[in-house]
Parts: sequence; C-alpha cells; structure tokens
Amino acid sequence: MTTVHIVLPNDIDDPAYLSGGNVYDRQLCRGLAAVGWPVREHPVRGGWPRPTAADRAELARTLEAMPCGALVLVDGLVASAVPDVLVPEAGRLRLVVLMHMPLGDAAERAALSAAAAVVTTSDWSRRLLVDRYGLPIARVHTAVPGVDAADLTTGEDAGSRLLCVAPVQPHKGHDVLLEALASLAELPWSCVCVGSLDRDRGFANRMRQRAGHRVRFVGPRARADLNVDYAVADLLVQPSRREAYGMVVSEALARGIPVVATAVGGLPEALGHAPDGSLPGVVVPPDDPAALAAALRRWLCEPAVRIRLRKSARMRRTTLPSWASTARIVTKALSTVGTPESAGND
Repeated sequence: MTTVHIVLPNDIDDPAYLSGGNVYDRQLCRGLAAVGWPVREHPVRGGWPRPTAADRAELARTLEAMPCGALVLVDGLVASAVPDVLVPEAGRLRLVVLMHMPLGDAAERAALSAAAAVVTTSDWSRRLLVDRYGLPIARVHTAVPGVDAADLTTGEDAGSRLLCVAPVQPHKGHDVLLEALASLAELPWSCVCVGSLDRDRGFANRMRQRAGHRVRFVGPRARADLNVDYAVADLLVQPSRREAYGMVVSEALARGIPVVATAVGGLPEALGHAPDGSLPGVVVPPDDPAALAAALRRWLCEPAVRIRLRKSARMRRTTLPSWASTARIVTKALSTVGTPESAGND
C-alpha cells in the first residue's frame, strides 16, 4: 500500500485546542495506520485558515518536497485558505482534501476544484459542497466521525446538570444559551461550559460577565477531565449557529446522555435516531433563546420527557459509528484516486 502524506495544522495535539477537527485528524491518522497505510504526518505552522505569508511559504516548501505522484491528504482548514499553493501542485500530486467545516468562499472553491477527491465529515457538508461548487458527486465522499466506546452515565433523576462542550465563540451560541438559562432562574439547574476561552477573548469575557453563579466556564479540558464532565452530566446542550457535524453530540450519546441541539448543519445527522426511530434528544431552531428555553424547561419539569429521551439515547449509543469504520471509508476514498507507479512507497 502506498504512503499517504497527511498535511495537518500544527496544533493538532495541543490540549488547549481540542477541536473536533483536531480529534478527527488524530484518530484518522491512527485508523489509517491500523488498516495498513504507511502514514507520514506533515504538521504545518500557521493561524489556519488565516495564514501569514510565512505560513504559506512553509506549506509550499512542504508540498514541493513530496515526490511526484504522492498521495496527499490535506486538512481542509489548511487547504481552503491557500488555493494559490495547492492548485500548482494538483498536476503533480494526488491531492485529497478533508473538509471539516466549509467556509463558502472563492478560495475554497478553487482549492476543492483542484483536488482529486474530497472527504467530508457529514452528508450535509457533502451536499453543500456539491451544490455550491458544482463538484462531481463521485469525487466527494462522506466519512462521519467515529466515537470511542464509553461507560454509561446513569444521570440524576432531576436531570439538572447541564453540559456544553464548545470553544467559546459566537458561532457556538453561548449567548443564546445564557439568555435561555436566564429565563429558567426559578428552576434547579447548573451548567458547565467546557471549551477554549482564547479563540475570541472579547466574546468569552462578555459571556463570563453575563453568566451567573450557576454557569461555570472552565476552559479547555484534557481528555481524562472531559470524561469526568460527561460522567456527571445529565444533558448536553449544543446551541450552535453553524456546525458541520457535532462530534460532542456523539460523545454524549456514547454515554447515553440525551442532547438538546440546534437544527443546523450536521447536528441533526449526529443526533440521529435510535433503532426504534425515536429521537435521543430535542432539536430546536438556531439563534432562538425562547425555543431553547422551552426545550430545557420541558426536560427539567417533565419526568416523562427525561425518561423517554434517556431510553432513546441509550439505544442510540449501540448504533454509533466507530473510528475504525471512519478509517475504512476514508481508505475507499483514497483508493479512488489511484496508485500510479510514480507514487512508489516513499
């Protein structure tokens, strides 16, 4: 099997930036190696997707050093920003782009059009790229994120422990969450918000100033600490304004934790259905504090709702995809690009 060169953001293993994209990339590298691919990682420095001239130059040097015909998988956060670097290499390298979150601009269109194949992390993203950019549907593949098996979380009867896992940025909707929770002040609940406070410090500071004593912004967590947060949570709340998939939804469901999420992007896809067709959570419109508050009120005030959603979440956890299945799908996508002799086994 030919070597696959994987171009990644340099912060892939930085615990302060435990993004879904970074987790996906790391798991995919491991998964491809496990199924027999020789994997060579090429972390590239830069403030992706807003690189400096020096960042672009480093990426160009990285690609230029690869042999003709090499199979190269480029993280979309990098690829979408630098068509001027990627397009000249498209005739020499077999470029595949791994898209986590489509940006929707002309640069991204140019980069993806030059790729031999594109891998998306949700069917929603796949449809969007095909429709928006006119990409041949056969060249765009969906490999949804897998999830690690986890112990079942029993939860408290009252369901009062809420959890939100996302970097504190406007598109994650923490302002919507705080407004919804403010209207539920008479009810018993607490909320822990896990995620980086450095992506948009102004926004994060405003959110912390608005939060009362029952909402705690704890910053990023190492994996072991995040597992503890899941273990004591009753409900995951994901109020995003945009989301390509929503890996934290899968992580909650893997523990049998129901989810309240917005109907954006791939979030409904990540939520999915239990084998009996029931929803393991509630989907609400984005940017709608009243709708989010109503869903949370029902969860907190109606024991029958909590029983129903917990039952569905526990069934859903048995149908979640594994990381091994993600790697197998990406393997098929890489195989469609072909393995010319010029690629060798370098």
